[in-house]
Amino acid sequence: MFYTILPQWPLIKPRFERIARFAPLVGVLIGFSQSFFWLVLKYFDWPNISIALITIAISICITGGLHIDGLMDTADGVGAGPSKRIEAMKDSRVGAIGVQSLVIILILQIAAIIKLDFYAPFAFPIAAFWGRLSQIFAIENYEYIFNKEFSSIHQKYWRGISKEIRPSLIIIFIGIIFFLSSTNLNLSANLLLIYCISSGVTTSVLIPHFINKLLGGHNGDSYGAGLVITETTNLLLLSIIFVPN
Repeated sequence: MFYTILPQWPLIKPRFERIARFAPLVGVLIGFSQSFFWLVLKYFDWPNISIALITIAISICITGGLHIDGLMDTADGVGAGPSKRIEAMKDSRVGAIGVQSLVIILILQIAAIIKLDFYAPFAFPIAAFWGRLSQIFAIENYEYIFNKEFSSIHQKYWRGISKEIRPSLIIIFIGIIFFLSSTNLNLSANLLLIYCISSGVTTSVLIPHFINKLLGGHNGDSYGAGLVITETTNLLLLSIIFVPN
């Protein structure tokens, strides 16, 4: 349910056709689950490298590896070149470039989480949110690559970004209110808030754009690739601003 392996929630019967608008909310919940396990393991004095590996594994397990699979398929498609791109992305086998992309992403995530250390529980939900917001921008702006006569199921039932982004704007508003209420309204806090929002929006817009340039469009795999790359990029950016030294 909601791009995860979790069972359907009680009293909630979502329509899959418009489920993409809730993806950022799901990202926040996945991020909080990572934060929870990070805090528990830290309490028991686990080393940071072990905690980083486990929190990444938790995210992959909850999503069933869906987005990681999209990352590898997209990398294989880019590596295959324009003439064989579609064939490579549809192939269930993973190529060398796909494996390399996974290794690079995992290394970058581990490095960022270790550097974040104390701030990692704050960074997980933020990065997961922006990663999934990138899908909304991709669905809104770029055509479906596999069959140009048809849109993806998300685009078919799309009502425009002004409506589909509303749940995400509510999350951002709640996050800003929580941040302002829990910190002193000084210059450094305000700059940190501006940095988190501006870097998140920028990566959520630019990464789907660059993927579109490489592929000539988007599909389910590239949505997942954009999510993973955006999430990883934000973890790195947050590690820079939270822990500058």
